[in-house]
Amino acid sequence: MPTLLTIFGLRFYFYSGDHDPIHIHVENADGEAKFEIETNIKIIYNHGLKNKDLRLAESIIEENKENFITIWKNKMLE
Repeated sequence: MPTLLTIFGLRFYFYSGDHDPIHIHVENADGEAKFEIETNIKIIYNHGLKNKDLRLAESIIEENKENFITIWKNKMLE
């Protein structure tokens, strides 16, 4: 499960060999959420992250979206 980024107490990752659509898991001490990022960024589920952390995670994903997608596609080709 490659960690893409850890910042502000949030860890962004995905599972190698994971399924489409392209998505990112985000976790911190409070819980975990999952965001689809392939087209528009949208939350798939949230288990415990606070709203402020969800907004922060979404903005970080937006800033890093192209890089995350490139890493996802490269990992899926391995």
